[in-house]
Amino acid sequence: MKNFPDDFFKKSSRAECRLLMLDYDGTLAPFRTDRDQAFPYPGVEFRLDRIISDEQTTLVIISGRTIADLKPLLNLKKYPEIWGSHGWEVLTAEGQYKLSRPNESTRKGLEEARSFICNNSFEKYMELKPASLAIHYRGVDINKILVLKNKIVDNWNSLMDRYNLTYSEFDGGLELKIPGLNKGTVVKTLMERFPRNCLTAYLGDDLTDEDAFSALPDSALSVLVRREYRETKARAWIKPPEELLEFFDRWIEAYDSA
Repeated sequence: MKNFPDDFFKKSSRAECRLLMLDYDGTLAPFRTDRDQAFPYPGVEFRLDRIISDEQTTLVIISGRTIADLKPLLNLKKYPEIWGSHGWEVLTAEGQYKLSRPNESTRKGLEEARSFICNNSFEKYMELKPASLAIHYRGVDINKILVLKNKIVDNWNSLMDRYNLTYSEFDGGLELKIPGLNKGTVVKTLMERFPRNCLTAYLGDDLTDEDAFSALPDSALSVLVRREYRETKARAWIKPPEELLEFFDRWIEAYDSA
């Protein structure tokens, strides 16, 4: 664990409120070419069950995936609160689902992008979400990726100004988005629900998690979860799965010893 504050888990053992926010792909689970097979690292679900059972800890998963795609990958005794599609949908721990609907004019931009992808026979790479459209090219030949990216980015650039859209790269793909919500806005929403002295941590791996890292207060712990280090706003770095499991074990030990 790099740059990890030694006193964090000591504070955790004394905290009456704990908030643990977790990304999914690349953080709790390894990346897979077949995204439907991206199950958590061995040992993760057992530890998540333990943490969820702690009455003083709120565990939240925040993902770019849709909630419908994410739930079958998680074999948990009880689902925690889950935010999907970069914050456009939420499933509460009590099982209530809410979808925030973008306006129709920006939705038309996504529909034009979808039509372009289908007309160019790229639909096998496409994932359509409530407020975005993702292109996944993990495992694709590098020359095909270049052709794919050039054509799609040219099209997306033409749509951005007309429909107030944005696009960004993530680990293994591109995503065209309706702006307004992201992992950072989710973090801010969650932080408003908890007292200021609530012990808080966010673990993530991707560029989309940088919004979350930036939204955290100085008192919170932000952790980059990757095999290889990259520049980040996170305060600490751990390598999955070994150090990820160690983090969860130390979190559990801290409240067990309280």
